[in-house]
Amino acid sequence: MSSAVLGVSAWYHDSAAALVVGQDLVAAAQEERFSRIRHDASVPLHAIRFCLERGGLKLEDLEWLAFYEKPLRKFDRILESHFATAPFGFAAFNKALPVWLREKLFIPRELRAALGPSFKGKLAFTEHHEAHAASAFFPSPFERAAIITCDGAGEWATTTWGTGTGNRITLEAQLSFPHSLGLLYSAFTGFCGFKVNSGEYKLMGLAPFGEPRFKQLIFEKLIDLKHDGSFRLAMEYFDFVSGLRMTNEKFAALFGGAAREPESRITQRECDLAASIQAVTEEVLLTLARHVAARTKEKALCLAGGVALNCVANGRLLREGPFENVWVQPAAGDAGGALGAALFTAHQLLDAPRTPSASDSMRGSLLGPSFTDGEVAAKLSELGIVFTRHASDFPARTAKLLAEGNVIGWFQGAMEFGPRALGSRSILGDPRNPQMQSLLNTKVKQREGFRPFAPSVLASETAKCFALERAESPYMGFTAQVRDEHRVAHTPSTGEDLVQRAAVVRSSWPAITHLDFSARLQTVDARRFPRFHELISAFHAATGCPMVINTSFNVRGEPIVCTPKDAVECFLATGVDVLVMGDCIALKAEQRKAPPPERNFAPD
Repeated sequence: MSSAVLGVSAWYHDSAAALVVGQDLVAAAQEERFSRIRHDASVPLHAIRFCLERGGLKLEDLEWLAFYEKPLRKFDRILESHFATAPFGFAAFNKALPVWLREKLFIPRELRAALGPSFKGKLAFTEHHEAHAASAFFPSPFERAAIITCDGAGEWATTTWGTGTGNRITLEAQLSFPHSLGLLYSAFTGFCGFKVNSGEYKLMGLAPFGEPRFKQLIFEKLIDLKHDGSFRLAMEYFDFVSGLRMTNEKFAALFGGAAREPESRITQRECDLAASIQAVTEEVLLTLARHVAARTKEKALCLAGGVALNCVANGRLLREGPFENVWVQPAAGDAGGALGAALFTAHQLLDAPRTPSASDSMRGSLLGPSFTDGEVAAKLSELGIVFTRHASDFPARTAKLLAEGNVIGWFQGAMEFGPRALGSRSILGDPRNPQMQSLLNTKVKQREGFRPFAPSVLASETAKCFALERAESPYMGFTAQVRDEHRVAHTPSTGEDLVQRAAVVRSSWPAITHLDFSARLQTVDARRFPRFHELISAFHAATGCPMVINTSFNVRGEPIVCTPKDAVECFLATGVDVLVMGDCIALKAEQRKAPPPERNFAPD
């Protein structure tokens, strides 16, 4: 029997578990989906239990447990960083030290204690960026490729590059803390009033509302970019090494005053800051990619690390970069570190063979819990939900409900691994409806009204709608422009009412077209996403529109739904009109009990 390796990420931001048997990825899930605690960083016991059950294993069968970081090396970085800035870093050091001395320095002990005496296997520890690199290359469709990883920080590394060939990866260079593109982007995220480590995608969505008028200032004062893509930050403007803040008063003075207070009105300054740091990020990544391509001579690139979730930058890399093919790990952040640790151990340490798949080996990233149609129907009955079952025609019925303007909660098959809904735990809408973007933001998702939505488009129709000729995008890894023939002439909107500016009709699909005519798209094929493909095909046949709006099945501040019970609770508490789970369809208007009052959703 092939060796079973369970990868784990925990204690820092978004804990997860992933199971690899031989070279096969069997299961992966984030702990937050089970615990219902957003970005749960605890030992992922629920996710571990699920992965083992999916693999038909017990703890005593598990030969290897792989952790995605080397804790002693990370502690070394924390000590050196605080000692270098003493006495100014004492408050941050005093906050961090007890947790390290109690838990993080003793992760082997803590893991064995959490799993209990049944686990008698071996422990392996990868470096943080080794795990990211493994998650980028090993599931990719390439026999050989260049690799770039980029995030806030691992042990010391913040950015690495190298190559992958067969079942081996080699990292050849790195940038080290505190010089970090991820932390630079997070600094602007916090300064613009969003939560660091979860609000970066909001900053990315805000960028098209602004002009990059601070771009040159950032390059002059904050970051010194070299021709090879390496850089240094001017640390006198930042406080993330010595303090408990990302930026300081000198940073604020550079950009015209204090940081925006969370939940306060967004001004044009924040829009322009978002546009500027987005432009800087893209330029840094393009410069690095050109250097890596020249050094490695590879034609394909694999990406992972939190910065790889910046689909706007990825889209520009695809269009303007030196690589013929770019593949992005769908769980590119810390959760994906669990997958990378398992894959690195399986291939690099245990020498498991690797046979690249023609597309990739992520199985659509649908690696989480699933429920049969019968199980779904039984749970709906138990919860008192009025529903009907429709066997083979439920995609066509759902397509008709979408075309009539309903918001659909769509719950099918295995849950997605990673931050994005890919047609298993999704909220769907009609992209032709000019009011749908505002409706979904305010009455369903309970979030900021300027936020854009992604289209899920039939893979066979993508090139007719979007300028995405060189790649597919099954995991929403890239943005692309709406083709000119689908654009609508309009007067560009100005002013600080972002909701009004977002509502301007710019294309045949106004609900998914951002201010710059871009969209973060998912290309849907029948092999990876069979039921979702059926639905969109039915919608296309009924309306002539080959796409639907696809956003995650959750509300602000809560994880994506995992179980039928989670989905029902979200359905009843929000403006979702129809719940489609398996072959069961429940209409909000037919429920016997009135929906509960709206909850006060926590900021995300």
